[in-house]
Amino acid sequence: MARSGVITFKGMPMTLVGEELKVGSSLPEFTLHYFEGGLKTITRADLVGKPTILSMVPSLDTGVCAIQTRKFNGELAAMEGKINAVTVSRDLPFAMNRFCGSESIKSMRVGSDYQNGDFGTKFGMTIDELKLLTRAVVVADASGKVVYAEIVPEVTSEPNYDAALSALKSQVG
Repeated sequence: MARSGVITFKGMPMTLVGEELKVGSSLPEFTLHYFEGGLKTITRADLVGKPTILSMVPSLDTGVCAIQTRKFNGELAAMEGKINAVTVSRDLPFAMNRFCGSESIKSMRVGSDYQNGDFGTKFGMTIDELKLLTRAVVVADASGKVVYAEIVPEVTSEPNYDAALSALKSQVG
């Protein structure tokens, strides 16, 4: 399913591929990849058991995506161990690992949807024209039920950090 007119990129209307992920639905099954001494995976099953924040970005090599990741990393440090926090993009796992090292990102894991775009399609967040993920934030409770979902209308804008963090904090005991 394609959804037109949901987002813009630098003012140009774009198309999102997949069904919109709605509050109340369960996180879909997915596989993301990361690099830590070798290629490893993150799946839905790895996130169940703790509240989760998923921060989707087009590419960590761009300014707004870097700001978003640094901002969440700083804000989430106090909740480390109580939550799952993952930045997701289609960047290669090696580039994501390099970014985290150079930016001292320690409170967030990174997961890459580079292999087949499965995550983006299942979450309804792949920009068809660019083959990148749109800017979005999803918060799920410990059972994997979505309690907050934001797709940022203009991809070059930042998400509503306060709303996302408030939704996450409401899930932490």
